[in-house]
Order: sequence, then C-alpha cells, then structure tokens
Amino acid sequence: MIKHIVMWRLKESAHGNDKGANARLIKEKLEALNGRIPGLLKMEVGIDFSVAEDGSDVVLYSEFVSRAALDAYQAHPEHQAIVPFVAQVRSERRVVDYEM
Repeated sequence: MIKHIVMWRLKESAHGNDKGANARLIKEKLEALNGRIPGLLKMEVGIDFSVAEDGSDVVLYSEFVSRAALDAYQAHPEHQAIVPFVAQVRSERRVVDYEM
C-alpha cells in the first residue's frame, strides 16, 4: 500500500476568496474524487484549525493500492482538473509518499 500525504499553505487571498474559502474549495474538489479514481483506497482532506505559525492550512491523506495507482491518480483527468486551482491559491506545498 502507498500513502500519499500533501500539505499546503495558502495565500491570504486568491481567486477573489479568502484563505478559508479556498481551503474549503480544495477540500470539496479533492473529496469529490473519492470512488472515481481506480486504485484510490482512501482520501481524507483536513483544514487546520490551530493557526500555528509553522502549520499548514490544508492536508491531504490518501492511500493507494500501488505506486502505479498513485501515478495513475496523478495523471487522471479529474485530478488534473483540480491542479491549476490549487497551484494558484497555495504559497507552499510539501509532499511525502511512502510504502507500507
């Protein structure tokens, strides 16, 4: 099993929305992929409430059956449709992929 974790810090405003609205949009868009991507076993999207100086605003936790499934998710048209929005509203991105 592959675990794919991504954390984003968001810009204070982008696309005419504040950080909170964009965090909710990211959550909504990503969670809509559940059940639509072959090999995607689980996906959770969390919005940080701690407001810690060294924290992130949004986290994605997902599990895939294999590295090939993760690669297919990355290239999937429904995932690719979300990428530009997230890229435009984020100021920082961190990712970790590992195998269990």
